[in-house]
Amino acid sequence: MAAKKKKKESRGQRVIRFIEANFLVPEGSKVGQPVKLAKFQKKFILAVYDNPHGTDTAILSIARKNAKTGTIAFILLTHLVGPEAVFNSRIVSGARSREQAAEVYNLASKCAAISPNLQGKIRPVPSQKKLIGLSMNVEYQAISADANTAHGKSPILAILDEVGQISGPSDDFVDAIETAQGAYDDPLIIYISTQAANDTDFFSILIDDAELNKPKHTVCHVYETPEKFDLLDEKGWRLSNPALGLFRSMKDMRKQAIKAARMPSFENTFRNLNLNQRVARSAPFISKSVWQANGIPVEGVELIDCEEIYGGLDLSKRTDLTAFVLLGRIGKEWFVFCWFWTPKKGLADRAKKDRAPYQEWVKAGWIETTPGSTVDYEFVAKRVEAITAPISDKLIAIAFDRWRIDVFQKEVEALGIELPLVKWGQGFQDMAPALDSLEEKLLNGVLNHGSNPVLTMCAANAIVVEDASENRKLDKKKTSGRIDGMQAMAMAAGVAERNHDLDGNLDDFISGPIKG
Repeated sequence: MAAKKKKKESRGQRVIRFIEANFLVPEGSKVGQPVKLAKFQKKFILAVYDNPHGTDTAILSIARKNAKTGTIAFILLTHLVGPEAVFNSRIVSGARSREQAAEVYNLASKCAAISPNLQGKIRPVPSQKKLIGLSMNVEYQAISADANTAHGKSPILAILDEVGQISGPSDDFVDAIETAQGAYDDPLIIYISTQAANDTDFFSILIDDAELNKPKHTVCHVYETPEKFDLLDEKGWRLSNPALGLFRSMKDMRKQAIKAARMPSFENTFRNLNLNQRVARSAPFISKSVWQANGIPVEGVELIDCEEIYGGLDLSKRTDLTAFVLLGRIGKEWFVFCWFWTPKKGLADRAKKDRAPYQEWVKAGWIETTPGSTVDYEFVAKRVEAITAPISDKLIAIAFDRWRIDVFQKEVEALGIELPLVKWGQGFQDMAPALDSLEEKLLNGVLNHGSNPVLTMCAANAIVVEDASENRKLDKKKTSGRIDGMQAMAMAAGVAERNHDLDGNLDDFISGPIKG
């Protein structure tokens, strides 16, 4: 009986065999063990290298912590000293920052250093983030967009990391690399990233073109959790995290999901990075549904009815929106009362710029205009006095931003007005507990804001940023719209919380020249 003819090994199978036969895991819990590629990695490699039409563009989009950097390192090393090495060729991996670029280089160099079968075949040049494949004289270098190092390179293989961070339809760094590949007849460029924020961003356009038009030289694998899945649904997690339980920790994934379900301000970050959904990571401070749930109009409640009252004053630039928000407590419920001021002159232009119906809101009484082309602080001071005078015995404190307060204080002093003003920083130290207090009230459904349209606009625009310790603050730089009302309301919630923490003793915080 004739022996069966051995099936010829495909190009993709050869790449997989080379990786698993020669590489050791460079770091992590399995460091030093032979590399065992996951199914999604093998599927991607086979699709790229066994494409009957040949592949010039490959796209892999997965959630974070799914061995994305490892996949890049294994592929580039295969082109450096493996079966894909081309004599005297050049390889680059590109990232948005030096730090990310260094991660790819570091992982590849660690893999080369600890894998016995690669000993003596690769020469590292750490100062230049470069590796030299000695047998075929192949040069690999990690480059970054912020170092302007893409020009002058002619890579046969380019692997671009985190292109989902590119805002807009094009990018000079990517353009420089793509055009440089023209020196080769069969170059390959691989994009590996979590998804971008918007449909109009570069990576989204790339994916949509691949999925819609299906160009024969392009391979596109996207692992995404559809929005229909609940944040805590583990079946949904697996759709965007093909390495879950392998390289991706189930424990950490569950921790992140619970945090996203508990904290609306973290939800979009989780959806983008952990579920690989096409959403902006800069999420609104509070979700639309939670905001609406607190917006049911309450009839017959007046400031004078409240047991205690706290305020927040956010003074704008002279041409923008100034907000004054009071929070009044009745039992366990809190009620929001707010006022907004903007200059009368130039109102139409500001409405067009901010894409907000300021003229209609002025007519309806939601916004008051001050005389002239800038916010008249004397006018605002008189209005604050008129608003607070009837409730002075219940008004505990008004938190204010130190910026621009000097001019306002002079107006208050000139008018002989006494206000319990408390300085409130706009950094993480003061705003983090203020946002926590405001968020708690909103999530518990005890903050009745009455759906004021100007405040609702500010809520929709309010974006949070975090420091390394996950402290939060609102960030005006992250949005083009106004957030003044939310900033004022957060300060009011913060000073209320501080007063309760101090058992009603805020005297040391009250600004002396204004009261006392």
